[in-house]
Amino acid sequence: GWRVLLLPQLNRQSLYVYGSEVAVEKECKRQLESGVFVIHPFSPMSYYIMVMMAITFLNLIGIPMEIAFLDGDSGLAWESFNVFSDTLFLMDVVLNFRMGIITEDAEEAILDIKKIRVSYLRTWFIPDVIAAFPIGYILLFADLHYHNDDNPSKANKMMRILMFVRILSLIRLARVSRLVRFFNEVEKVSNANLEVVRLFFRILSLFMMIFLLCHWNGCIQYFVPMLEEFPTDCWVRKENLMNATVIVKYSWGVFRALSQMIALSYGSMDAPTYIEMWIVMVSMVSGCMMYTILVANATTMIANLDPAAKEYKSKMSRLEHYMAFMKLPPELQLRISNYYQARYGGKWFDEKYIMDTISSSLKEQILMVMCSQLLKKVPMFQNRDENFINDILQKLHYEVFQEGDVIVRQNVPGDRMFFIDHGEVLMETESYDRELCDGDFFGVRADQRQASGHSEGADRLPVLLFVLGRLSAGAPGLSRHQEG
Repeated sequence: GWRVLLLPQLNRQSLYVYGSEVAVEKECKRQLESGVFVIHPFSPMSYYIMVMMAITFLNLIGIPMEIAFLDGDSGLAWESFNVFSDTLFLMDVVLNFRMGIITEDAEEAILDIKKIRVSYLRTWFIPDVIAAFPIGYILLFADLHYHNDDNPSKANKMMRILMFVRILSLIRLARVSRLVRFFNEVEKVSNANLEVVRLFFRILSLFMMIFLLCHWNGCIQYFVPMLEEFPTDCWVRKENLMNATVIVKYSWGVFRALSQMIALSYGSMDAPTYIEMWIVMVSMVSGCMMYTILVANATTMIANLDPAAKEYKSKMSRLEHYMAFMKLPPELQLRISNYYQARYGGKWFDEKYIMDTISSSLKEQILMVMCSQLLKKVPMFQNRDENFINDILQKLHYEVFQEGDVIVRQNVPGDRMFFIDHGEVLMETESYDRELCDGDFFGVRADQRQASGHSEGADRLPVLLFVLGRLSAGAPGLSRHQEG
């Protein structure tokens, strides 16, 4: 029933974290056996994070505009939205006590109620409670009471209270911390093995923060003169904006804010007044912070953007200089470049370094994943001892051949055996032709045949091989007639 909405669903994110469908099913069983109301981070209920992110962003845009430009007459639609968003944020505080947690060091989601409660109380509870303060309800009730009161003195007092509550509603801007948290949560439950996804969220969050900074600054430009009831020397009266529309007021406010943040001018030809001078200084400081954050994040993103591809380009540049220095023919240079592309796929890695630095157990597991299926198809390796197969795996190494390459020549003593991982190989003699493809092997009788790399079609795919060199005579389970 409805409990299915609380369980993890099968998608790319859950498969990336847990590894298989069976593991996801075990996670569902683990949550059901706990018998408590807990929302799993990978459940369909977690999509409400996206809704809350949109509601939060609209609040951070609308609240400053309401305080600065709407002059207490926000209308029924905006009051309804305020009440709706306040209700959602109050519900969100409650749901966070039942929301499972994904941590970087844990192998599974934390679903224990006590651990969730302690973690939330120590981290985001206080900021969330402050951000969820129900100003919308207070404004709604105060506004209703103000319109229903005929006493002028009480009406004036209520106006001052409403102004105070409007200033107090700035506390809802603390929801910006919730927006940052939403981005972090979405990045965690997204397909984290894709660097493009992480880069997208970082760029999006960066530009959203810059936009909010400019937006808030533009609203403050108009809000401060409004608090002083628009003195004669303020910029609003000088620009004759008292009776202008909200769009015109906002446009002038953002113009002044950006002018001050990028230190081009004060936003007008006249020097600022005493109060406006402080706004100008705050704008300049915030502009410096904006530049610093933008440059720092851009530098970090560029430095961390696919270092393997950058290393590959550097290696290829050195290779091109070498080939030009050695004056190699253009055809040979093209074949060498194609070989590097086929061998490394546009990203540089040092396979020997990786294999030498990991443990023997990990090395054995990697080779088992890469080559075990190939070995199982060879008759003389079937039904062999596991230690013997592991020793064979340690002797394999990876090679790439291009179309037209001769891999083994006829009448040449053979000291290697080849297993085709991907591609096609043509074995030919004067009276014998045979095409081998993925999963086949050759080289057992290399002194009788010639094998050359071959691929059909416009793509001209390379031949990817695992090569087994000559084994020592002391290899366990290896008879003398099987050597080589």
